[in-house]
Amino acid sequence: MMRSITLGSSSLSVSRLAYGCWRIAGGPDPAGVTPAEEVSGRRAVIAAFEAGCTLFDLADVYCGGMAEKIFGTALREVSGMRGRVVIASKCGIRKRGEPDAFAPYRYDFSAAHLIKSVEQSLQRIDVETLDVLMLHRPDFLCDPTEVAGVFSGLKQAGKVREFGVSNFSPAQFTALQRACPMRLVVNQVEISLADLGRFTDGTLDHCLSEKITPMAWSPLAGGRLTETLPIDINAPDHAKRIAVRETLEEIARARSATRAQIAFAWLLKHPAGIIPVIGSANAKHIQAAAQAAEIELTREEWYRLMEAARGQRLP
Repeated sequence: MMRSITLGSSSLSVSRLAYGCWRIAGGPDPAGVTPAEEVSGRRAVIAAFEAGCTLFDLADVYCGGMAEKIFGTALREVSGMRGRVVIASKCGIRKRGEPDAFAPYRYDFSAAHLIKSVEQSLQRIDVETLDVLMLHRPDFLCDPTEVAGVFSGLKQAGKVREFGVSNFSPAQFTALQRACPMRLVVNQVEISLADLGRFTDGTLDHCLSEKITPMAWSPLAGGRLTETLPIDINAPDHAKRIAVRETLEEIARARSATRAQIAFAWLLKHPAGIIPVIGSANAKHIQAAAQAAEIELTREEWYRLMEAARGQRLP
């Protein structure tokens, strides 16, 4: 059983690493998903559950909703799984051409769109309630009062238990929180050894002070932290990337671990309670990633990696 953590100020207890379902459909086009890819996706979900993951991260735009359908099928295949997992999904992104040919790719937090999105996610997953609903990316036309009304209605109807956001700045989070009667419990943002921005832009400080759980998407920087191919010396950040790779390798070797496990453990060390989102659909990689929850880096190891990622010593 993987170690657990409380999600924000809620009563939800979740695994220290989450499983991200954006890859389980095999691609971005729902019409192109083959039966074999559906089977593979279900196996990935079940592998994550068997590895100890109890927090599953979805979104309505992942393969046009197909990821939610595949997850829902896996949920029904495993007896008792629904009662042991926390289902989180995101909405608010609208694709080009919806609802008419001139509509651009955009974000939409209007009441009508949010309510429709949640209803469709519930149908695709085939559940009565989402444990967590997150707004996927900030809508510049967001009316916090309108969103708060939607959240309240969904909660009263028993369709969503808890709420959060994704890719919000501390100021954007605060503006929405002030309008909401319930506490927002999560902010899912990009954090990794290749993207240190959340350490310095106030996001993690805000999460720590307000008891908000940060979820880290792309914790392995899209695989760059674990790749074995030579690093292009013409890339502007090649020196930092080499330093991070070498430091990860040294610490991993000393601890009989993998680079990926050390990169996950680096995020897990932060006192804000960062939950890295595992993105692989490979069962062996999922199992290995889950084992990172047992690795406790020393402060010295953590700062060695931070220094390598910064490309210079701390001031």
